[in-house]
Amino acid sequence: MTTTRAAVLYGPGDLRIEDREVSPVGPGDALVRVAVCGVCGSDATEFSRGPVLTVLPVTLGHEFAGTVEAVGEGVDLAVGATVVCGAGISCGECKPCREGRTNLCRSYRTAGLQVDGGLAGHVTVPARTLIDVSAYDLPTDTLGLAQPMSIAVHAVARSGLRAGQEAVIVGVGGIGAFLVHAAVATGARILAVDRSAERLELARTLGAVEGLMAGDGTLREHLDDLGWEADVLFEVSGSAGGLAEVLDAALPGATIVPIGIQRTDVAVPLGSWTLREYTIVGTVAHAIAADLPRAVELLAARDDWSDIASEVLPLSGVAENALGPMLDGASRQVKTLIDPWISEPRPAVHSGPGD
Repeated sequence: MTTTRAAVLYGPGDLRIEDREVSPVGPGDALVRVAVCGVCGSDATEFSRGPVLTVLPVTLGHEFAGTVEAVGEGVDLAVGATVVCGAGISCGECKPCREGRTNLCRSYRTAGLQVDGGLAGHVTVPARTLIDVSAYDLPTDTLGLAQPMSIAVHAVARSGLRAGQEAVIVGVGGIGAFLVHAAVATGARILAVDRSAERLELARTLGAVEGLMAGDGTLREHLDDLGWEADVLFEVSGSAGGLAEVLDAALPGATIVPIGIQRTDVAVPLGSWTLREYTIVGTVAHAIAADLPRAVELLAARDDWSDIASEVLPLSGVAENALGPMLDGASRQVKTLIDPWISEPRPAVHSGPGD
């Protein structure tokens, strides 16, 4: 095999479904037959106005699961193993890598951005970006949610959130929904904030004990009414208004975690932050070895993820049916999954033995 059907980005709005050469399997590599691949805001941004992070042309897709079909020298993954990909490619030698913080690798690259990713039938990636999840026997549609879940796992770990604490999550979208589940799993009480009543209901289904419709009073007033003193406040929407609400509501000693990337520079009142002794926590991507296994555990702890991803789309319509609606704010699902082997949409499978 030398080629695979793939969604290749050439420039803004120029995404082509074509035969793409598959990189040879070298030492330390694995060839994966992709079962399903998620698309996210990063993919939509690159499609809309890239290259921002991408090195073009490139096969998009960094949230994928599949089956190992071949391995290179030095790889201990078994052919036939079910795997999920963390996508982050690290050197393993620099100071952050030696400390396990592989997401901060000095030469960090991502499959699906700087090198070919999983919106394809097959992809060759470094084996260290993969973990064997065969023992969980989960459907690959569910496993396709592992990479975004690991982003949430990393953010929760960085925040230090623990049982008995109270936390706020502003924005219950593609990462925020997973963040609710990961935060609830710590034993903390969660207040979710969103502009969508449907997303707030989803947050409650995922374990949030309180919900607030954005714009329906201030976050600070709502916390006061609840008698909550939030220990951690996650801002996931990336909106200036969301961040302003979080900063207004944060009590002295709070931890503030801006996950959503602000589109413009933000004035930083350092004097006030110093006097209030805030902890401001940056968080980006995830560390594969530390966060991806935990993400799969959290996926396995819930029977059905159809409220996150109910339908799987074919590769042929990824621009029109996945990336375009995402850019327009019209996605029908929290997470859109792509199956490179189908020609028509199909229902997502989230229960029963893995395929």
